[in-house]
Amino acid sequence: MPTPPENRELSPFTGWTRAHWEDRADRLLLAVRPYATPRHGLIELPGPRPSWSGVRSDGLEGYARTFLLAALRVAGAHGDDPLGHLPRYAAGLAAGTEAPGSTGPESWPLSTDVRQAVVESASVALALRLTRPWLWDTLDDRTRQRAADWLLPALAPSPVDNNWWLFGLTVAGFLQDAGVETDRAAAAIDRSLDRIEHWYLGEGWYSDGDNRAFDHYNAWALHFYPVLHAHLSGDQDLLARYGPRLRAQLDDHVHLFDADGAPLPYGRSLIYRFAAAAAPWLGALTGHTPLIPGATRRLASGALRHFLDRGATDEHGLLTLGWYGPHPPLVQSYSGPASPYWAAKGFLGLLLPAGHPVWTDREEPLPAERADTVRPVAPAGLLIHSTAADGLVRLHNHGSNHVAAPETGEDDAGYARFAYSTRTGPTAPPDPADNHFALVVDGRVTRRGPAVPVSTGPCWAASLHTPLPGVRVVSATLAHGRAEVRAHLVLGAPEGTPVRQTGWATTPEGPTAQLHPVHGYPPAADPVPLTTGATLQGPKTRTAALHSTTSGAESLFVSLASLTAEPDPSPVTALATVQVSGRTLHVTWRDGTTARLTLGPEDHPGVG
Repeated sequence: MPTPPENRELSPFTGWTRAHWEDRADRLLLAVRPYATPRHGLIELPGPRPSWSGVRSDGLEGYARTFLLAALRVAGAHGDDPLGHLPRYAAGLAAGTEAPGSTGPESWPLSTDVRQAVVESASVALALRLTRPWLWDTLDDRTRQRAADWLLPALAPSPVDNNWWLFGLTVAGFLQDAGVETDRAAAAIDRSLDRIEHWYLGEGWYSDGDNRAFDHYNAWALHFYPVLHAHLSGDQDLLARYGPRLRAQLDDHVHLFDADGAPLPYGRSLIYRFAAAAAPWLGALTGHTPLIPGATRRLASGALRHFLDRGATDEHGLLTLGWYGPHPPLVQSYSGPASPYWAAKGFLGLLLPAGHPVWTDREEPLPAERADTVRPVAPAGLLIHSTAADGLVRLHNHGSNHVAAPETGEDDAGYARFAYSTRTGPTAPPDPADNHFALVVDGRVTRRGPAVPVSTGPCWAASLHTPLPGVRVVSATLAHGRAEVRAHLVLGAPEGTPVRQTGWATTPEGPTAQLHPVHGYPPAADPVPLTTGATLQGPKTRTAALHSTTSGAESLFVSLASLTAEPDPSPVTALATVQVSGRTLHVTWRDGTTARLTLGPEDHPGVG
């Protein structure tokens, strides 16, 4: 297949046009064809191991997630399907539902037996909804009934109390449109939307369940399914409720993309990569977006190119389990070889017609390219921080409670760090944790555990955590330009308890990380380089660390940090002057602006 030529006049940042998106969708779909079973009911991709749901579920996942990609490709072309994608998925639907739950060679597991089938039923249902005139409406009644019977159990209450509620919503939306069990479908829609309402915290932010989990699921799960359902249903009342929330989310979401196209690697399921582009496309599709059309395409094309240009597909054209190439520490136990194909959501823009301004307007720069930004996200306790000189984005985390990794019970590296960036990745155990503040007890560093947000301000965010019984740490990050002031007030620790502050984990080819002691560390303290294995950005990672000890029942530790891709950066000490008076920090930034912050647990209700 010839590669479409770049158009640098229309797309000065990426060179890509709609033709590139169609081409990449086709290439991804053609690459999985050799792995389909004879009747196309399963797509059994190679991989290092199956998911915890088993190989049959993984085969269904391969079918369902690539079917969604095929649906977006064909629906976006109004049914034009010269490569014959849909006939293969129509045949697979018949084969998979012929005897579901049986041991037949291509039968699909039932969602009542394998709960992962609930997830995949949403992709199947959404794909059927998008392609209804060209697939569902052409099937015989018997096949349609078997497919409906397989989908219907997904209308039951969700077996997982988080974004999974929206899978039933998505199945219900299709069944309602198709005239199948419409009353039952309507009840499932109402029940699902009512459940996620409990997690909406305002300003466009949901928690992914009751555990204050904040990551990309906000944009392309908790907003994606309700808004797309409202749009496809033509339900203006629902769209009036959920559309403005999407717009508010996109106000923040667009700031999480690097000038090089990378979305911020924060949270779980990072193997879905350019699915992060789904929400901006959805905003353009529904009109609920703060982004002008050229900025939407620049963001989405930048994200897709970022991964495909850096080896996200292997020599067979298959998406791998990783960020760029394979990276085992990034993979959750629920992920199988076909899991990365949920990246299909990132192709949602193909539903926009070729004449839409999102395809015809000139690309516009991203916020990270236009100006330095420090942006607090109050509902989530986060601080977004970017610099225009290098286009690098950082996220300072003072709000996540979703920190336990199910496999180990230890802190989840994707949620528990104090900071993340678009050009570094969190270290994986047993390597020393990057961007972490810990007490050291009997030679072991403490976990951060749940972070209780204290407050946010124009250039700062603060949180409280309890690393040991009876010991509390109030932490704050202040940011300006590329400078970060990191402060930790330790309360209740025995005198002489060792503490350790780590910085950014960087590779030799990556950005420059700096860490400098300001207060509470020995005056002549130099960061100690800690060698780690590899992060999603590459091998031979090094992380700087500062060491000290507590001086009594109350000890304050302050450091200056920086992460930059600027060549030959000046020392971080030239970026800010910090004066400490008791619990109060007085910061004067290099440009003469100032900030003042007092750390104290009394700032948080219920903490004395």
